[in-house]
Amino acid sequence: MGGRLLQDEAALDALLAVCAELKQQYPLVLVHGGGDQVDQWLAKFGFHTEKLDGQRVSPPEQMPVIAGALAGAVNAHMVARADLQGLTPVGLTLAAGNSCRFELNTRLGAVGVAKPQDGTLLKNLLAGGFTPVFCSIGHGEQGQLLNVNADLAAAAICQLVQGQLVLLTDVPGILDGEGKLISELNSEQAAALVQQGVIKGGMKVKLDAALDTAQALRRSISVAGWQHPQDLLNLMRQQAVGTRIVC
Repeated sequence: MGGRLLQDEAALDALLAVCAELKQQYPLVLVHGGGDQVDQWLAKFGFHTEKLDGQRVSPPEQMPVIAGALAGAVNAHMVARADLQGLTPVGLTLAAGNSCRFELNTRLGAVGVAKPQDGTLLKNLLAGGFTPVFCSIGHGEQGQLLNVNADLAAAAICQLVQGQLVLLTDVPGILDGEGKLISELNSEQAAALVQQGVIKGGMKVKLDAALDTAQALRRSISVAGWQHPQDLLNLMRQQAVGTRIVC
């Protein structure tokens, strides 16, 4: 989760309340970004924000600020709001317990691509009734901090426990060239829409995360808006919500 949701406390609380309902039936893991907050922090420290193909360019000198925003302020806020809903949250980075390993994407600076590694910590937390809340920060082999795209991070964590991935967005799902919701997409249809320039930027990254996970787990993935939290319950009831990504 990310986008405007993390800056709308009432909407976040409403979503987390539904998550608490879900947790009565299913183990739950939350993964968040926080691009707007990072932009604000970088501006305060006099840094310029740059994006390439929908992902943040993260020079090493910016990483203390980026990590401070995501692993510090945003994660702590998420844990606090989740705690109010009785979710028993535990704030984590992607590297906690060797949950993920990271392939460097030096084209974007200090950026890692998260890959699932060791699910021991995550499974123990879920078995204990906790709700892991992952921020999108990892580290490299030399201990250097790495920024990770939150959608790709969620995909890696989902694959780690072979879960059901729901990627939340500021719009109802993936939209066509006329701004209408696409109810279902397979890889061939998705490639055509990318080629046409209909799906681009951050939504293309989200689509890539969904397609990768759908193929890895051989199950459908949902890309949906966060504005109607009850839709999460409908998804668990196998009702159509947002865009369904199939392999």
